Amino acid sequence: MVAIRWSLIPGVPKGRDCGTRALESEEQTLSLNRNEKAAVIEGVSAQAARSQTLAMAEYRGLTVEHLNKLRVDARAKGVYLHVLKNSLAQRAVAGTPFEVAQGAMVGPLIYSFSEDAVAAAKVVADFAKGNDKLVIKGGAYAGKALDADGVKALAAIPSREVLIAQVAGLLKSPIQRMAVVLAAVAEKRGGGVQAEPEAAAA
Repeated sequence: MVAIRWSLIPGVPKGRDCGTRALESEEQTLSLNRNEKAAVIEGVSAQAARSQTLAMAEYRGLTVEHLNKLRVDARAKGVYLHVLKNSLAQRAVAGTPFEVAQGAMVGPLIYSFSEDAVAAAKVVADFAKGNDKLVIKGGAYAGKALDADGVKALAAIPSREVLIAQVAGLLKSPIQRMAVVLAAVAEKRGGGVQAEPEAAAA
């Protein structure tokens, strides 16, 4: 798969001091030949076929350093996150459940896909909380288009791991309480049995 990486965008200098102008003009400066475009479309289509959720955010004003941090966060959570030309993204999701989001594919966007129902939305939403330059634009889940509020609502749902832990905690709590009660009853009964010989001796 040919991945579009920020560090390889023509005209964007490497390092932490690069400005945002080059980022804002990424779609105009990035030039791919026909084979490269086909490879990008194929790769994104394959990812879309494996994913449950798409979240999109405008990155206008973010530095490369910020984008790289976002990319690291996404990778750690199993989220496919790339800057893509909107025309290629639209072609890649055509005929998929994410086609419903094509209308929101406008401006310089980051595309976030995840097999987990929540992860793609959560990565983008969590990063946006600490950086107002990343603006959530929309997305899609289960064949339904989401606006910005919909993406945020999806991001607020606990992850599968958290839900499992919560359920396990609920199941465990009554057992622990019962064990404490039984231990207390056993202790009281033990104390009563010990008291009888003492009373007889008296």
